[in-house]
Amino acid sequence: MLDLQTRTIKFNEPLYLESGRMLSNFKLIYETYGTLNADKSNVIVICHALTGSHHAAGTYAGDEKAGWWDGLIGSKKAVDTDKFYVICVNILGSCFGSTSPLSVDRSSGKEYRLNFPVLAISDVVKAQMRLFSELGITRARAVIGGSLGGMQALCYAIEFPEFAQDIIMLASTYQTKPWAIAFNKIAIEAILNDENFKNGEYDAEFIRKNGLKGMAYGRMAGHISFLSPDSMDKKFGRNYVETDGLYDLFGHFQVDRYMEYNGYNFPKRFDPLSYLYIVKMMNIFDCTRHYDSLKDALAPIKANLHLVAFKGDLLFPPSCMREIYDALCEMGREAKTNFVEIDSNYGHDAFLVEIEKFDGYIKNILKG
Repeated sequence: MLDLQTRTIKFNEPLYLESGRMLSNFKLIYETYGTLNADKSNVIVICHALTGSHHAAGTYAGDEKAGWWDGLIGSKKAVDTDKFYVICVNILGSCFGSTSPLSVDRSSGKEYRLNFPVLAISDVVKAQMRLFSELGITRARAVIGGSLGGMQALCYAIEFPEFAQDIIMLASTYQTKPWAIAFNKIAIEAILNDENFKNGEYDAEFIRKNGLKGMAYGRMAGHISFLSPDSMDKKFGRNYVETDGLYDLFGHFQVDRYMEYNGYNFPKRFDPLSYLYIVKMMNIFDCTRHYDSLKDALAPIKANLHLVAFKGDLLFPPSCMREIYDALCEMGREAKTNFVEIDSNYGHDAFLVEIEKFDGYIKNILKG
């Protein structure tokens, strides 16, 4: 049984951030699925990616589209809600209900906007650990996340080594590489230079209704990094929109229409400031930042670490996670570390789309 529940919890206490700043108070919205057992030992934590949310599975009343990992989470699925109590928390900075740049700063009585502090992955995970403490949860059977969610999973493994028995990272990295930062730069510049962004003082309702062209352009660039040349060939080929003339200067290939649809609809569902802050969070992620080497950074890990990479991933190629695997093996940790490279040419988003290629692997991990 899925038993989808959505809750919000407010913390009237400071959260001290890696930057040296703090949030004087904060709130988190989260979803749960399944039933928590008596000793609270059946918890699975799901970490979402950059533009994801706490809505990982199931549907709300009146919705047609299910949560972003619905194929993985549910009764008799890989993350079986008949056995496990699954929690997905909307990260700090996101625009889906947790404290974000559009939240009101208690000290000024105004929305934070560009006065919101820069967040690190560590801050996000620390806030979630505060939530789990409030719920009386001290241990998790597993933490699972892809992309930015995988960064969170690795942070759990390093900074809270006693928390989870298994850590499962998909399509992720131990540090964001220049290739990914470069793609993000396009979106950042496009947003900042859109006249309707107004230096962060835009009318949020206007943007939700009308979009933001700069953000749409940036999202189009992002979609190129989420796919691969092979998956674009298979998905679109050189097919032309049937109603457009081939020699019409502004006629569309199918891939043109796909980019426009995804680009222009994105700003209507995702806030530009949240996007800027979460992209910054991704860009500065580097688990070695407080250590002399990758091996030193990985040394605190006690959990079983499972690294799932995808062959066609251009954003975080398999080499990113193979570095983690090789370092741990050199440290004598091969018995508690697994690296799997999924044969996929879909691209980075394979961890969201090609669930059938890895769900059996996750199911076996959770069986122990």
